Amino acid sequence: MHPPHIRDMVVTAAVITVSTTRTPETDESGKAIQDLLAGAGIEVTYYALVPDRIPLIRTALLTALEHAGCVILTGGTGLTPDDCTIEAVRPLLEKTMDGFGELFRWKSFQEIGTSAYLSRALAGIMDGKAVFCLPGSLPAVTLATRDLILPEIRHILSHSSLSHP
Repeated sequence: MHPPHIRDMVVTAAVITVSTTRTPETDESGKAIQDLLAGAGIEVTYYALVPDRIPLIRTALLTALEHAGCVILTGGTGLTPDDCTIEAVRPLLEKTMDGFGELFRWKSFQEIGTSAYLSRALAGIMDGKAVFCLPGSLPAVTLATRDLILPEIRHILSHSSLSHP
């Protein structure tokens, strides 16, 4: 049962995969996110696959925000020179949900050990909508979507989508 301040709402989502090597046919992580969302009754209204380039990531994010209340980006959150999803997204966020990254890394640590702290997973609010940046691996997107995003997305959007007085 949800607390009374969680509004009944239709949640729509967008999925953006950031990769220079994947194609729509080989994008297992993007497909897993879409399947988990669909299984929770959340319609995916936008999907894009973009290379690791800040302007392209930002363009896809801004387009996704026109189509959905929740945007999940996967890939480009690591430490390689090409990884730039966090650099593309963080400056655009109005508020961050620091606990998301902390909890994601803690849960990942339980599964994969100390390499979990290499993840720069991030979440925040932009234009009253939720934005999540996840690593590109299938286990990571499954963990984050299933255990962290889906249980709280209506709660997050109930708060973030309120009009300012």
